[in-house]
Amino acid sequence: MNGVGFIGAIIIGIFAGWLAEKIMKRDHGLLTNLVVGLVGSLIGAFLASMLGLGATGWIGSLVISTVGAVVLLALLGLFRRRA
Repeated sequence: MNGVGFIGAIIIGIFAGWLAEKIMKRDHGLLTNLVVGLVGSLIGAFLASMLGLGATGWIGSLVISTVGAVVLLALLGLFRRRA
């Protein structure tokens, strides 16, 4: 999340987690959305760098974080079904 700052990263994390839960049709609380969004931003940044994609600013960070959060929720859903 280049150029958004600490508070911006938290806001983007919450919003990305919320978007991911709506996309995946789940229901979480604010804290869970924050954690999912922030971890999703790391996953999204890793995937974007592997694909050679780059994004900066609020919108780019939100897109990358949301994609990563969706991937995270999908992976958690796979593991949860097996257990």
